[in-house]
Amino acid sequence: MSIATKTGDKGQTSLMYGRRVGKSDHRVDAYGCVDELNSALGLARAVATDDFVRDEILTAQKELITVMGELATMPVDLERYHKDGFTFTTGAMVDRVTGVIDKIESGEKMKFKDWVLPGSSLETATLDLARATCRRAERRVASLAAETKDFNAEILRYLNRLSDLCWLLARQIELTNARSK
Repeated sequence: MSIATKTGDKGQTSLMYGRRVGKSDHRVDAYGCVDELNSALGLARAVATDDFVRDEILTAQKELITVMGELATMPVDLERYHKDGFTFTTGAMVDRVTGVIDKIESGEKMKFKDWVLPGSSLETATLDLARATCRRAERRVASLAAETKDFNAEILRYLNRLSDLCWLLARQIELTNARSK
């Protein structure tokens, strides 16, 4: 079977369980932005030199698979999605990221008063790119949430927290790099 199915040649795509929608559909846009975020995090993980940073990024990437699957499923199919063994974005996922943020903030003396100018290193630039991509995904998911009854609000909370984590990991790396000079 070829990856080139040609079923999307006219601007349509399939969601989970085969429902066809336009590629400009808010749902497709939302999970597409989360997919871009996952790729941006992959780049950040590939250049990360710190095991803690790499591990946190990998965990987030795995959690984003859950987010994307849920976003790629129409509300009418969510019960089937769950019965098929797929999981939903949960408060526990948000709490995990919040815990990592709390851990970093408790151990570092960071002062947050200015805008960040990305690019002090390749490592931090990739995390800042991931943060900005995450914020875009969050905006697109918020648009979808506004038009979807009973939308899982944990998805928005997760993306909001993840963007904070990306920002904080980049600042932590900058502090470490500054100390080693």
